[in-house]
Amino acid sequence: MTSLFRCPLCGAALTRDDHTYRCPNRHSYDISREGYTYLLPVNRKHSSAPGDDKGMAAARKAFLSKGYYQPLLDTLCTLAVSMTEAAPTLLDAGCGEGYYTAGIHQALERVGKTPRTAGIDISKFILRSAAKRCREIEFAVASSYQLPAADESIDLLLNCFSPLALDEFRRILKPGGVFLYVVPAAEHLWEMKQVLYDNPYRNEEKLTPYDGFRYEQVVPVDAAITLENREDIHNLFQMTPYYWKTSKEGAERLAALDQLTTRISFHIHVFRKA
Repeated sequence: MTSLFRCPLCGAALTRDDHTYRCPNRHSYDISREGYTYLLPVNRKHSSAPGDDKGMAAARKAFLSKGYYQPLLDTLCTLAVSMTEAAPTLLDAGCGEGYYTAGIHQALERVGKTPRTAGIDISKFILRSAAKRCREIEFAVASSYQLPAADESIDLLLNCFSPLALDEFRRILKPGGVFLYVVPAAEHLWEMKQVLYDNPYRNEEKLTPYDGFRYEQVVPVDAAITLENREDIHNLFQMTPYYWKTSKEGAERLAALDQLTTRISFHIHVFRKA
């Protein structure tokens, strides 16, 4: 079958069979037993194992599988359904374990659309989980700053808490294509931060226009979640940047809790390519 991906070495179209991606210039890329491929050339890697490590990948998978961020997924699905045509192409840049990628793909199918969907992430560990979620979706280890996708080939681009590679996003989106950019709002995880820090700070909120895109709207997503055990609390902590930025004392305060209720709050910035 023809792939949404392009060869990272020569830019030619890739075709896919059960085991391999190939381009006309005889470059080939094996598909792992989990179902993802590797489209990050060695000379573009900045470490031997970039991105989320095994522990972070496991924490994200365990936490998201319990539906704590379902309000965000539901809102993204509603936007995707309302802003795409019958057979859209979708790319999730920084897809992580594929929770949002698969959820949106399946939502589009439920309303009778025929999406072609792909996700990329820099971490091979996290893609092992992503590729198992939905075999219809293509997943690849790749960088958002050198996306393995053709010019003006994507109808809907998703970016959740991942690097903002605007030049590449402009390049791959079709004219009129939609870009959904998800960021934490001011009081996201506020109660957890009150445990971690003596003087917690609110996340900055701002509207930033980007060349080549038209701002359409900012969609808020707000809810409260209750984590019922220490494992869920730790998994949430480990999948956030706070895991690396918190003092030992703050981490110990959080680890001592048996239950935590905290706000979740996101902003979905909706852009359309001019």
